[in-house]
Amino acid sequence: SSGIKAGDEIAEVFNEMKLGHKYKFIIYKLTNNYTKIELDQAVNEGDYKDFLAALPKDDARYGIYDFDYTAADGGKRNKLVFVAWVPDTAKVKAKMVYASSKDAIKKALVGIQVEIQATDESELEWETVFDKVSRFA
Repeated sequence: SSGIKAGDEIAEVFNEMKLGHKYKFIIYKLTNNYTKIELDQAVNEGDYKDFLAALPKDDARYGIYDFDYTAADGGKRNKLVFVAWVPDTAKVKAKMVYASSKDAIKKALVGIQVEIQATDESELEWETVFDKVSRFA
């Protein structure tokens, strides 16, 4: 563990998403001095493309996406997907600190149903995530 703390608002915003479906997705980031995880943005509506567009190309982030899908039985489902986005193009220090801080944020976010670790965009393609999400139905 990196010793980095997740601020109280991290869980508050997540719980508003989990319990009240207030947000479609949330992006968290580390402060510039790598001492704390903070809210980057919480978005009320949007789709998966909007979520992907909110992840910077050359910097790491944590994200939560409220993933809606139709199950094999035709029923509508949704899962809260945690994404650890640590692109290969991120700075070495960012990669190290995001990787070692992942457990701290996951502890603060009780109720995550699926986790995706991604280092490039191909690992976040909708079909790839759908495949993983539908296995946890």
